[in-house]
Amino acid sequence: MHTLEDLKAGRLAGITRLDLACGLEQFPREIFDLADSLQVLNLTGNRLSDLPEDLGRLGKLKVLFCSQNRFRHLPESIGQCQTLEMVGFKSNQIEQVSGAALPPRLRALVLTDNRIERLPEALGDCPDLQKLMLAGNRLRALPASLARCSQLELLRLSANQLPALPEWLLQMPRLAWLAYAGNPMAAGYCTPQDPGHCNIIDWQQITLEQVVGQGASGVIHQARWQHQEAPVAVKVYKGEMTSDGLPLNEMSACIAAGDHPQLVRLAGRIDNHPQHLPALVMQLIEPSWFNLAGPPSLDSCTRDTYPPRRLSLACVRRLAGAIAGVGAHLHGHGITHGDLYAHNVLCDEEGDCLLGDFGAASFHPLDSSVAAAALQRIEVLAFGVLLGELLRCCEGDCEALKALQRDCVQPEVMRRPSFDEVCQQLRGV
Repeated sequence: MHTLEDLKAGRLAGITRLDLACGLEQFPREIFDLADSLQVLNLTGNRLSDLPEDLGRLGKLKVLFCSQNRFRHLPESIGQCQTLEMVGFKSNQIEQVSGAALPPRLRALVLTDNRIERLPEALGDCPDLQKLMLAGNRLRALPASLARCSQLELLRLSANQLPALPEWLLQMPRLAWLAYAGNPMAAGYCTPQDPGHCNIIDWQQITLEQVVGQGASGVIHQARWQHQEAPVAVKVYKGEMTSDGLPLNEMSACIAAGDHPQLVRLAGRIDNHPQHLPALVMQLIEPSWFNLAGPPSLDSCTRDTYPPRRLSLACVRRLAGAIAGVGAHLHGHGITHGDLYAHNVLCDEEGDCLLGDFGAASFHPLDSSVAAAALQRIEVLAFGVLLGELLRCCEGDCEALKALQRDCVQPEVMRRPSFDEVCQQLRGV
């Protein structure tokens, strides 16, 4: 984190990234002294309510983060930034978004946790848009022009006021990661009030130990449970809105998913937490297990980042079969994971794996409707992207896997196979 004192003293000349969180109420004009080098400007966690009209002077700016401030509108001066690709204004008080505020090279727009009721039709004039985060607003409809954003891959719509998903959305050629839980949709698309049978565990039987994981939706502790000798994991959920949606939707999806070898085993639910926080007791994962990939970077936008690791063909086959299998299981329970990424897959050196993080999970009806089939095949595209990444890390070569991967990523949604069909093909590879 940089300091305002260093900025004003000219000690930050030539930097490409500036991070300032010091209670700012006005945009420091000294930032313009960095215009020849500045690419990432992070002003998250201040008290700003506007940006200067001449923001376009930052001619090399690619990323602008202004989350957790006091903006009530998206500043139109953002639209003047010709090189700006990523804009993040999470957790403000934004009610208005003007088309003039959208920069011409926009790839990612994050407006999570605001008060937006309507988006401009000009959003459809952003041909490079890949990532659109809108969870936790007041949207009742999406602009029809968004259908023109053929590069859109990730869309978060959870916790809005949408009565239904538009038909054109389910035919978008590159949409792979979609979340829509927490909207007042038809019954089959809503998180069920009773997600299924789950043991109730008394908080008094639990002894928390060290923190082993922490994310936007909650904190995971290693813990002791009186009824079991081996340690367990306890996830205590927060109440805040996440980029994917509401933590309680995530918890319901974890319960509704049931048992599967590639899902973290659920022991039960805690209802009497001392702070009345929802919590789950789960299988504790061995510390030797690792994430298959890292999350997307600012440059990759919607694509995972991989370490320089090579995988055997046998390992790729095993991973592909396991991930497709758990995908088929979830779809059979009326659940789309919504975040089917390698960074949400834990695995060991032998290729055994577990799919985690249900923060973007949504429900769909178990019927033969075109909409339900399309939602499943949107997720098959995410699997196809993941399979392609695994094949690029693979030491061997397999034409059958390559052909399957091409089928999963084809732009016509309904021509992609279902996960059941993917599993059947993988058994013959």
